[in-house]
Amino acid sequence: MKFELYTDVVLTCDLPKHRLRRGDIVKLVDHHVAPDNTEGYSIEVFNAVGDTIAVTSVPAAALETLREDEVLSARTL
Repeated sequence: MKFELYTDVVLTCDLPKHRLRRGDIVKLVDHHVAPDNTEGYSIEVFNAVGDTIAVTSVPAAALETLREDEVLSARTL
């Protein structure tokens, strides 16, 4: 699935290296294609007050769009 850059999406898997969990909201900052044609995105993650806490890359399959039936929440890192 292709996502629009600079939008918020949801992680579909945990990223323990960055202390991120499935369901965390991330911002898409770049789109790239690996040599094997796998699509991926560079993501930036912010804490509740807007400070950047992680920047990394993930495959497109690790992301999904936000839905109307979802509620935002906060958790401690």
